[in-house]
Amino acid sequence: MNYSFQFGDVLAAWPLLLKGSWITVRLSLSAMLLGSLLAVFGAWGKTAGPRPLRFLIQAYIELIRNTPFLVQLFFFFFALPAVGLRWSATTAALVAMVVNLGAYATEIVRAGIEAVPHGQIEAGLALNLKRWEIFRFVILKPALKAIYPALCSQFILLMLSSAVVSVISADDLTSVAANLQSQTFRSFEVYIVVAAIYLALSLAFSALFKLIYHWGLDYPDRR
Repeated sequence: MNYSFQFGDVLAAWPLLLKGSWITVRLSLSAMLLGSLLAVFGAWGKTAGPRPLRFLIQAYIELIRNTPFLVQLFFFFFALPAVGLRWSATTAALVAMVVNLGAYATEIVRAGIEAVPHGQIEAGLALNLKRWEIFRFVILKPALKAIYPALCSQFILLMLSSAVVSVISADDLTSVAANLQSQTFRSFEVYIVVAAIYLALSLAFSALFKLIYHWGLDYPDRR
C-alpha cells in the first residue's frame, strides 16, 4: 500500500473537533440524566402503577425497542413539524435520545426493582415508612446498585449512537468530522482521529461511572 498519512490538516482543526466533542458530551449527559428519570418513572409505573398506565408504558417500550433510532430521530425532526411542533436539530436530537434511552433503561431498572426481596419492603412497612420513602430508600437504591453495570453500558451505547444525530445537521463530533473530510479529503486520517476521540470519551465515561458507583452506591455500605 502506497499511502502517505497526513494528519496535519486534521489536527489543525482541533478547535472544531473539541467543539464537536463537547456537544456530543453535553447531549449525552443531558440524555442520560433525563432518560434515567424517565426510566425510573417508567419502572415504577410498570411495577406499581395502575393497569392502564402499565399498558401505556409497555406500548411505549415495545414501540421504541422495535424501531430504529434513526427513524425515531427523523420522526422528531421531520414528522412533528408537519403538525406544528418545530424545534432545532440539537433539541430534536436530545428528545430522541431521551425517549430512546428511557425505553431501554426502563426495562433495566424494572428488572432491578423486581430483584429486591419482598421482605425488605415488608420491613419498610413495619417501620411505618411512607410509600415514597420505601421506593426511594428500600427499593430504588438496592435496585440501582444491582443493575448499575448494565445501565452504564446502556449509557455508553447511547453516547456512541449519538453519532447518528449528524444526519439532521446537529453539530456533534461526527458532523464536524464529515465537514472536515469534505474540506481536507483526508478521510482515513479524519476518521482515525474521530474514532480515537470516541474511544477516549467511552473510557472517560466508564471512569466517571466507576467513580460515581464508588462514592454514591458502594461507599456507604463500607462505612
